[in-house]
Amino acid sequence: MPGETKLPKTYLGPSEVAELFMVSPATVRLWASKGELRAAATPGGHRRFLRQDIERFARENNLSLHRRDAATTRVLIVDDNEALTRFLTRQVLSVAPKTEVVCVGDGYGAGRQVEIFRPHVVLLDLMMPGLDGVEVCRQIKADPAHAETRVVAMTGYPSPENRERIIDAGAEACLAKPLDIDDLLAHLRLPNAAASAC
Repeated sequence: MPGETKLPKTYLGPSEVAELFMVSPATVRLWASKGELRAAATPGGHRRFLRQDIERFARENNLSLHRRDAATTRVLIVDDNEALTRFLTRQVLSVAPKTEVVCVGDGYGAGRQVEIFRPHVVLLDLMMPGLDGVEVCRQIKADPAHAETRVVAMTGYPSPENRERIIDAGAEACLAKPLDIDDLLAHLRLPNAAASAC
């Protein structure tokens, strides 16, 4: 844009730094506001961080930088059924190549993990205590930082009304439980070979 100063590509935004440290962007902003992590400001007032300052901060605070493989698919499972999340994690998704999985048991934890884990796709149960799947999906899609995150819903109550509510909230599909593993993997865009582990 005219009149805007372009920063070198060596600068990273708060979300990118958060991913390196496996913390939330709010934590990165707090470090910067306290002067612990050196930051530059864009003309629009956004913080940007030099790679060398990030590495120095990591050394000084004995922190590890987490470097993710760009080809890895990050899947966040949100379901309060621990037996199901164990099955999906250990017997289905663990066999899929280049897949990283995190599980949470409620909608409130989902919001935090979307910030920290930055999943490519959220496998989201509709019926959970507290914040239900429809509201979780709405919140993910309403945040510009995560609007492109894919949401695949699942439910033990696959009524037309439930399907319509979650699709209207931004999910791309609503799968019925018990899950058809081939169908699940197809929607997650993971190799069907993983189904043989079931």
